Amino acid sequence: MADDKVAVVTAAGSGIGEACARRLTEDGYTPVLLSRSGSAVEVANELGGDGFEGSVTNTDDLAALVETTYERYGRLDAVVNNTGHPASGDLLEISDEEWHAGLDLVLLNTIRMARLVTPIMEKQGHGSILNISTFSAFEPSSEFPVSSVLRAGLGSFTKLYADQYAADRIRMNTVQPGFVDSYDVDEETRKRIPMGRPAQTAEVADAVAYLLSPASSYITGQNIRVDGGLTASV
Repeated sequence: MADDKVAVVTAAGSGIGEACARRLTEDGYTPVLLSRSGSAVEVANELGGDGFEGSVTNTDDLAALVETTYERYGRLDAVVNNTGHPASGDLLEISDEEWHAGLDLVLLNTIRMARLVTPIMEKQGHGSILNISTFSAFEPSSEFPVSSVLRAGLGSFTKLYADQYAADRIRMNTVQPGFVDSYDVDEETRKRIPMGRPAQTAEVADAVAYLLSPASSYITGQNIRVDGGLTASV
């Protein structure tokens, strides 16, 4: 069994996922990365970990990722469930197919991953799972309807899971980023953000690293905003 901690990060070829992989490597984790393109493989090779090509919407890809990780390292300490963005559009113009695709992308991905990694974490007596959500999960935005609706569900699943497995020393939390500099942010949007700028991906990764670390050992079932003050609710 490897002595180094092991972290799985999905959609890790760029953006927030890549930033999380880099930060966790700095914190002593061996990164095991997944992305639909080959970019996660390149990032993993640079960081001294393992990279795989696959999709978070494909159950077989997730199973292969987790099984290979456990076979190779004998442990799995942390998971970052990161994804892309589901469809946007006028609320009633979004098709059934787009809603179902969004369900696979931003909610079922986490549920399926939890099914795979929980037995491993139970056996080793610890583990931490972090879900990348969105600022609009509990303050819905008409700009991001599918994401807003389904990631509200992700917050509920996170709480239910966290309560069920807390006594087994397995934690689950979410981070809710606002606008991030890995995407173009126009001037009008910048004016909506109290800090006047989008987050750097590294700033989101810092929050993720904290919530996966022993420093947050008594935090579970929480949804932490990293949005520069964007959301208005208390």
